[in-house]
Amino acid sequence: MSDILQNAKARRDYEVIETLEAGLVLRGTEVKSLRAGRGQITEAFARVEKGQAWLYGAHIDEYSHGNVYNHIPKTPRKLLLNKNEIRRLESLSNIKGHALVPLAFYWKGNRVKVRLAVGRGKDFGDKREDLKKREADREMKRATAHRDKGR
Repeated sequence: MSDILQNAKARRDYEVIETLEAGLVLRGTEVKSLRAGRGQITEAFARVEKGQAWLYGAHIDEYSHGNVYNHIPKTPRKLLLNKNEIRRLESLSNIKGHALVPLAFYWKGNRVKVRLAVGRGKDFGDKREDLKKREADREMKRATAHRDKGR
């Protein structure tokens, strides 16, 4: 499974609680545009409305050879999930501070799937802690690599 698009901001801004795979309802020109890797999901989010899951804010560029049959780049797109998954997502996203965020679009066979995450928003202090932890890990790896090089 190769990623088509990734949401780099998602793991920085949200603490991922749970992930799941969902299908997408797409038009032909949207799929062709995604094959060319032309899209962006950094500002995208999902919402459950009237028993159905929808993806908002995902930008898929217009297909260059699409003429009059081209799609609208920022239209809401329906997510394909079963009823139990939708109910679970709805209950998790209704908790204060939780959001449904797409992590990546990827191919599974000939179909485009989205890796959807339930995330809790991080505040500035949490982000700082992550940076400190990452820097400490880098220092540790650097020190062990330097020590091992001397052998």
